[in-house]
Amino acid sequence: MATGTSGNRLRRLAIPTLVVALITGTTGVAGTASAAPAGSSGNGSGTGYFTAGSDRKVTLTDGADRRPGGNRAATPKAAADETGSGMYVVELAEDPLTTYTGGVSGLARTRPAAGNRLDVTSTPSQAYRRHLDTQRGAVAAAAGVTVNAVYTAAFNGFSAKLTAQQVSTLRADKRVRAVTASRALGTPSAPPAATTATAANPTPATPGGADQSAPADRSGRPVKPGPGTGAGMVIGVLDTGIWPESASFAKKMPAPATWHGTCQTGVAFVAEHCNGKIVGARYFADTWLAGGGSVPEGEVLSPRDMAGHGTHTASTAAGLPLSNVTIDGRRFGPVSGVAPDAQIAVYKVLWGGMGFDADIIAGIDAAVADGVQVLNFSIGSDLGDWEANTPIGVAFLNASLAGVFVAASAGNTGIVSGAISNAAPWVTTVGAAVTKLDEATAKLGDGTKLVGGSLDALPGGGARPLVFGEQAGSPDLGAVYCEPGSLDPAKIKGKVVACALSDMFGSAAEIKAKGGAGMVVFDPVGNYRINSIFNFPVVYLPTEKQAGTLFNYLMRHPTDATVSLRTGGDGSSVPGIPSVADFSSTGPDKVTLGVFKPDLVAPGADIIAAVSPAGNFGRQYDAYSGTSMASPYVAGAAAILRATHPEWSPGAVASALRTTATDTVGTSSPLDQGSGFINLPRATDPGLVIEPTAAELIEFSETAEPDGKALNLPAISLREYDGTRPVTLTRTLTNVGKARETYRSSVSGLPGMKVTVSPASVTLAPGKSATVTITLRRGSAPWDRYVTGSITWQGKAHSARIPVAARPWGIAARPYADDGEEFARMANGASGMVQPGFTGPLVGRSTGYTPMRRTSYSMPAGVYGGVFDPSATGVKKVDFTVPANTAGIVVEANTADPNTNLDLYLYKGDTLVYSSDRFWTSAEQAYKFLPEPGRYTAYVFAQYPGGPVVDFELGHAIIGRNAKYSGATLTLPSTSERGQGFNFTLKPNKPLAEGDFWAYTEYSTNGTVVPGNLVYTQQSSWQ
Repeated sequence: MATGTSGNRLRRLAIPTLVVALITGTTGVAGTASAAPAGSSGNGSGTGYFTAGSDRKVTLTDGADRRPGGNRAATPKAAADETGSGMYVVELAEDPLTTYTGGVSGLARTRPAAGNRLDVTSTPSQAYRRHLDTQRGAVAAAAGVTVNAVYTAAFNGFSAKLTAQQVSTLRADKRVRAVTASRALGTPSAPPAATTATAANPTPATPGGADQSAPADRSGRPVKPGPGTGAGMVIGVLDTGIWPESASFAKKMPAPATWHGTCQTGVAFVAEHCNGKIVGARYFADTWLAGGGSVPEGEVLSPRDMAGHGTHTASTAAGLPLSNVTIDGRRFGPVSGVAPDAQIAVYKVLWGGMGFDADIIAGIDAAVADGVQVLNFSIGSDLGDWEANTPIGVAFLNASLAGVFVAASAGNTGIVSGAISNAAPWVTTVGAAVTKLDEATAKLGDGTKLVGGSLDALPGGGARPLVFGEQAGSPDLGAVYCEPGSLDPAKIKGKVVACALSDMFGSAAEIKAKGGAGMVVFDPVGNYRINSIFNFPVVYLPTEKQAGTLFNYLMRHPTDATVSLRTGGDGSSVPGIPSVADFSSTGPDKVTLGVFKPDLVAPGADIIAAVSPAGNFGRQYDAYSGTSMASPYVAGAAAILRATHPEWSPGAVASALRTTATDTVGTSSPLDQGSGFINLPRATDPGLVIEPTAAELIEFSETAEPDGKALNLPAISLREYDGTRPVTLTRTLTNVGKARETYRSSVSGLPGMKVTVSPASVTLAPGKSATVTITLRRGSAPWDRYVTGSITWQGKAHSARIPVAARPWGIAARPYADDGEEFARMANGASGMVQPGFTGPLVGRSTGYTPMRRTSYSMPAGVYGGVFDPSATGVKKVDFTVPANTAGIVVEANTADPNTNLDLYLYKGDTLVYSSDRFWTSAEQAYKFLPEPGRYTAYVFAQYPGGPVVDFELGHAIIGRNAKYSGATLTLPSTSERGQGFNFTLKPNKPLAEGDFWAYTEYSTNGTVVPGNLVYTQQSSWQ
């Protein structure tokens, strides 16, 4: 498929106009981390996502992104680069209220004692705040700065529009800790058709609200308030605002005695909207207004939510229980927030799906000062956050130190391993899990059943005519996508239309308006599994394999294709329930060593909750998917734990949630699921907690290149450990149970590693702690790949489990995943480079070079722009056997005709090992390092726009690990130093024949063997 990146392939899908682009936006842009109907276009929601057809997967946007009734605003010109003029966040050197422990003459400590919360109304707080005001004024005056927003509670500093000279002046001032250019944050664009959604105007405030149905639990029984429902807790929601008229918030409640917040009125938002269930509401737009002058079109300057995302997250965390909700006339049953008796404090920090960190920090600062116990942050950065110590990260650290639990979304970039948002160790980072199937089956006329997803009512019954959109309209208008205005009513009336993935809302509206009977959506490059409600029969087939099957069926049956659509399937659309959602961002953290992310997963797919009618076709409730939906689930759970155990710190709450989580179906890897799937009943009585001290977190935050493995976290992450020597860590266990208990340790998984825990058992009285020493040694564990497992402390009444992931760094630093594609493994024999993860003497050896063996083939060309399927025209299948102890296999396909596109797929059985199909090119390569032995199949898929026959060559090399081929001399240094790259050459001992040659190298240090490279050369490299 085509992308917007220079040099990327221009692919077509049976028509001349299908162009699919990788959308990249403003550097540093981020957004709400929820996932919307695949096919929305725009830029990343805590994800950095892809639009239809780019690379391997496409647009997985967020709940607000996917909202049917609003478009993402353009970024106002307030952000700055690090050297130019613009808006900046200035952090001052003195502590904010949350962390000040004394030291200024005459000013008492304001940091709350353990178990207490910050009281901004106290005499010490008021006095210290006046001191901070004075110091801030002096710093600003010295630099000639006009202050914009002021921060004192969770962050000491201000935002301001600065010139380059003022930036330099402030950075030289010893009273200033950091000056950081404000980052733009935002949600991806809404679907194009969303602009036609029916808007809902705000209704007059009704004190207490009006229920659409009586408060009840999911079985319809009345709910009794108590600790188990979050009573007495306030959850702050940093998001797009709230729709206060929703039945999910329709309850009068008194404000807690410790509440210091306010109800900020504004356009379409009056004081009565803060009815107690909504205990407070504020909005923050100073930075936005400084750059843009006004809020985006469709927005209102108030806490009111015009998008839907903030309402959805708030009601997921703490919405009232309702016995039934109706969407577009269909009953979807009961809904409830996780903590239905918790109260909600609203902090609107995004406008039209966009905002700035300077305004978000103001929201965090206000939330901490107001007295929230829990914060939810369903916002993230493109392709993850790169550092924990951003201004937002610092504000969250200080909030945590003041007793505020922070839940945050991990991001929706499952395609990109390690692209974790909100990865700071003091934040509980939440991935998304699938907890219900919501399947549908499309049965083709030849009997093939394709199981996808749907939340719509499907007709069932007999088969209906099926037509491909490209064959039923104007290619120039995007009929392959079924874009608005592209289809011919005469050709689709009464038929189901198959459409390539684009804007699913727009496609469904087009087919419905033209008299079609339904829609089947397929994605030629594969996408995430996600459902939306279209109020029209829609089945979405997310996988590339399904796309190939459907597309090639349509090619074989251009006039007589049929399909039947029915609700339900065979469970094959997901590994099981619960399972990690494929869009959920995976770990480990890319930058910070020793930090495990995500922390855990929670329900985040097809979540029905309250929304803003203004942004959702007039709907009061809707289904969203994404880690944005999972994070408030954990926020609600944290509110329940804090109500049940008011003495627990945020770290203790996080530990309880993580050590009691259970494995998901389909993976037990902590890189995907973190500690596992949330188990709230167990978390209320975890037995043990493992939590870092405040001093540990502060030291981590102040270290230039921190390593979190020494933090007392309920996980162990060794991303780049030295496999030539043991790693020793400690963890401190605290008994939070009611009785004395003995816990015995055991190790599960971690193949090829020796793990010892000393002492092996500990006996603890309530409230007492013990420190254990954990030693991990590499045995036969593979280099440069993760092994995963866990350590469990089992007592008579409780158990606590922590995940472990360890990757010994051999010669490839920082591959963020072990997904089969090796990082820095291929090398050129004339100029190879290795970056070792060990220090010591160095020797090496090689197999010498073996030639790539090529065979010529000729076959009919496939459909120009078609979709791969093993049975399709234009596919050549070649089998070969890989013996045991093979270092690597390399497969190449090429043709002399530059107009021919080749794609190459390497399978082992039914498992895809490697695909090379991202660009329009006449040559492709696939490889696998240290492959499992067995039978492999290479598929070459050829498309030729100008003729019926394709001539090509297929070559492969199988490099044995201990083979001896044509001799070669390996030259390398005699010693290695961890992290310091060295060059090597592998020169043939005699001239090579014409063609391509491959070899394998490996290294050893003090007797420990480390796999090396697959090395390529041609004779011309040595002439």
